[in-house]
Amino acid sequence: MRLARAILLRLAIGVLSLLFISFVTFVADMAAPGDPALVRAGDKASLQTIARIRHEMGLDKPWPVRYIDFLSKASHLDFGTSYYGTQEPVGNILKRDVPMTARTALSAILLASIVGILLGTAAAVKQNKFTDRGILAISTLGVTIPTFVLAPILVYIYCSQLNQLPQTWQPLADKRAAIAPDWVYLLLPVAVLAARPAALLTRLTRASMIDTLQQEFIRTAIAKGVPRMRLIFRHALRNAILPVITSIGTSFGFLLTGSFVVERFFTLPGVGSETIEAMERGDTPVIQACVILTGAMFIFVNLLVDIILPLLDPRIREAQI
Repeated sequence: MRLARAILLRLAIGVLSLLFISFVTFVADMAAPGDPALVRAGDKASLQTIARIRHEMGLDKPWPVRYIDFLSKASHLDFGTSYYGTQEPVGNILKRDVPMTARTALSAILLASIVGILLGTAAAVKQNKFTDRGILAISTLGVTIPTFVLAPILVYIYCSQLNQLPQTWQPLADKRAAIAPDWVYLLLPVAVLAARPAALLTRLTRASMIDTLQQEFIRTAIAKGVPRMRLIFRHALRNAILPVITSIGTSFGFLLTGSFVVERFFTLPGVGSETIEAMERGDTPVIQACVILTGAMFIFVNLLVDIILPLLDPRIREAQI
């Protein structure tokens, strides 16, 4: 029961964080130059037409009333319609773009977790040896090289020189025009997106494993003749993995923000590229929806981590109680 209260408290904090994000995006919209009614009406619209559209959009109401109305609609996933083109409902845009972003981010965090934990464990076991130094050198490069630098390098190698992977998403998302399965088009974006989190998780796993391998219970297990692989993975890694899981949750936030650059570079039809395009043309409803959705995904993943950690470690559960 007390554990449930702790989880509900974190859920309440997540809701407050989401409210803060929505308020910041709403204030940024008010402070931004331009008139949404003029954008929707067009440059040649009469003053009467603009005034009528402002009334229909509720722009003539006080800002607190507008914010409450915005929250009420957003709670039902109603973010209005786009200002441009066919004025498509923002909900339809999100339904179209969210699967690609979720697919890319989840694949990247899975790849980063597997690579980071395995390399970090190997580096800790071979501490101060050639393997350890090599893994540290690679992880340092992964941390220091920005995404917007790594992406062109990999594209130049695998697309231009070796001609083994496609550079952009399927033309017009037409399955008939595709020359390979979907996962082939996602190899480079996922690899670029996972590089930095994998490097961070490698270094964190190494440090946590080194500390765990020096604990008394590990010495006791060695004295009892526990097999080496069982000692490393069942005893040492099981205890060293907890801070790594926490870092995986925070790394997911990096993946969401990093997807903006990656999706734009590889022309992936996701939330990141949609947000950048909306910012370029000043499409406020789309910007607000994408920012709030990204924040909600980040809060949900961190809440999931907070739930998983007490289940894995009774000490954390007792501390929360």
